[in-house]
Amino acid sequence: MARVDLTVRGGGIFGLAIAWEATRRGAKVRLIESAAIGAGASGGMVGALAPHVPENWNEKKQFQLESLLASEDFFASASAISGLPTGYARHGRLQPIADDAALDLAKKRGETARALWQGHAVWQVVRATGAACEPATPSGFLVHDSLSARLDPRRAAKALCTAICAEGGEILLGRDVPGEARDMAPTVWATGTAGLHELSASLGRQVGGGVKGQAASLRADLGKAPQLVVGGLHIVPHDDGTVAVGSTSEHHWLDPTSTDAQLEGLIARARAAVPALQDAPVVERWAGIRPRALTRAPVLGGWPGRPGHFIANGGFKIGFGMAAKVAQVMVDLILQGQDAIPPGFRSTDL
Repeated sequence: MARVDLTVRGGGIFGLAIAWEATRRGAKVRLIESAAIGAGASGGMVGALAPHVPENWNEKKQFQLESLLASEDFFASASAISGLPTGYARHGRLQPIADDAALDLAKKRGETARALWQGHAVWQVVRATGAACEPATPSGFLVHDSLSARLDPRRAAKALCTAICAEGGEILLGRDVPGEARDMAPTVWATGTAGLHELSASLGRQVGGGVKGQAASLRADLGKAPQLVVGGLHIVPHDDGTVAVGSTSEHHWLDPTSTDAQLEGLIARARAAVPALQDAPVVERWAGIRPRALTRAPVLGGWPGRPGHFIANGGFKIGFGMAAKVAQVMVDLILQGQDAIPPGFRSTDL
């Protein structure tokens, strides 16, 4: 492919989503990944697409809501072209309620969800049934939301890559394009933690960095059970007969890809919280570095001082859930000149 309309740097979920969105709109796209697709945080296994609590509403939460609602069609479009599954399913989420105060708060959030989520999903209090796939709950009640979904990160990446190539896009792994072709198209940098470090150096101040996370996959077929959040721990059933458990948030580490006792603690907590996981064997342990901006929101928009270059970074824990909307606004900006990026996300405001 000699001439392209858009170059995407980075084969994580933001880069793949932007490349697919541009491709399905008819643009000629080249994606360049220096290592491997999903080499960073996007190669993990948890894949939770879950909303923030429906209160103290702001532009970030509205953006996330719109992205979560768009995700099903977005990933289905990749499956339709590639013929491959992404592991997407919207089976909701359960969270235990500790006491009467937490119960009252959960009910109030249910009321605000009715207004803020505009009937697209519910946040409600339900009575625990004692099922083996439910978490233990001291109050006997659970929060159930129907907005949360899950995705298999690796299968989704494969489906997106296949769809991009099937529609005429180009993916280059471990190599670059000739110098004369390098700057002929707008370039979006979706290069994760390394990209945040490069942006910090370019601006002369720290704008973000990496946070290590560890996760595990257990062999347990929970069917269409909802995902669970127990004390900050995410427990996500997938349709391949596994359950993902994660993750840690580590700001100091010696080896970015090693697992240790912190992960074993998460696995023990998951087994203690969910009866169906008590004897589930571990099939894989994973660790990687997730890109986090200091603002805790994605960094989107033009690269300050570098005309024709753009940034899509900082997905951290919400990258998969944000990907569909991130792709939409970045392609609108780069290829159509329409800027719908929320103020709290703008790279030019860093």
